[in-house]
Amino acid sequence: MKNLLIFLIVIILGSGVLTALFVGANYNSLVSLSEQVDQQYGVLESKLQRRYDLIPNLVNTVKGYLSHEEKVFSDIANARTALTKAGNVQEKIAADNQLESALSRLLVVVENYPELKSDKQIIALMDELAGTENRISVERDNYNKVVMKYNKKVKSFPSNMIASAFKFTEKSYFKADEGASTAPKVDFSKI
Repeated sequence: MKNLLIFLIVIILGSGVLTALFVGANYNSLVSLSEQVDQQYGVLESKLQRRYDLIPNLVNTVKGYLSHEEKVFSDIANARTALTKAGNVQEKIAADNQLESALSRLLVVVENYPELKSDKQIIALMDELAGTENRISVERDNYNKVVMKYNKKVKSFPSNMIASAFKFTEKSYFKADEGASTAPKVDFSKI
């Protein structure tokens, strides 16, 4: 009888230790993935900030040539303002998509003015902006990969039980705005 009692105590303690190790490992994994998402978002934000810093130089240079394209400039200014006021990931994604749309319209305008397109300052700024856009694209992809890994862990059994118990929730992907695949239309018939 005494041996049976000792055996049951060992089984119960062993089960408790294994459960604690299981919960701890899953919790630590969720924390690690959550931190990776936050870190990758920080990298993406730094690239977005680089773009944000380049835009005034580009706009001011182009403005000198194209005073009649005021709507494009005001759209860019409004999008930059929205980006600075964005408080969470969803707001920043929406503001960034708005800024990207306004920038693409500006680039169409630049393409349609040969003397502007050949200006050395514009060429340098456009190269900087193109490099920045490529970096942003890479970092968006990296961010979405980390978010996918994290969300998969949050949703998968048995880690979803630990995620639910410790209030780990899904993270948002960085998605393009609806209509982002439609090319901007610029009307030069009013010039």
